[in-house]
Amino acid sequence: MARMTQTEIISNLADSGGCKKTDVKAMFEALAALAAREVKKNGEFTIPGFGKLKKTHRKAREGRKPATGETIKIAAKTTVKFTVGKAMKDAVS
Repeated sequence: MARMTQTEIISNLADSGGCKKTDVKAMFEALAALAAREVKKNGEFTIPGFGKLKKTHRKAREGRKPATGETIKIAAKTTVKFTVGKAMKDAVS
């Protein structure tokens, strides 16, 4: 089963909502920009009905270089995690 492409998602939403594809694409871009801004500012962003984006900090750690097996140090970094909401879990199961 193939996953939907961005173009297919936009087309589907435009058809079901009676909107132009360009308007739907602009809404997706605006949502992505809003989510990034809010996660950076507040540390989290909830998308009702889907889940939550949350900023997390990873500690520095040791790892291995796959090609040589040599031990390397991996620096600490900030990343974003997505947690699926209960409504989505229930809808999919």
